[in-house]
Amino acid sequence: MAPESPAPRPPDDDPAGYVGLAAQEAERRARERGWTTVRQLAPDAIITMEYVTGRLNLAVKDGQVVRCWPG
Repeated sequence: MAPESPAPRPPDDDPAGYVGLAAQEAERRARERGWTTVRQLAPDAIITMEYVTGRLNLAVKDGQVVRCWPG
């Protein structure tokens, strides 16, 4: 049996640094820093809670990031 590959790691980036940015600027910055998927959501959106390595979630209200978390 072949050894398992190590799990991919998310970028070394602090999601709290995106709060307060304009949504488009936050998405651009996240992609530059290595996030493979950036998802914009309404603050009260109902979403599944599966964790996806490399995904950054942005809760956006009135065009501004109000919350941000990985997965």
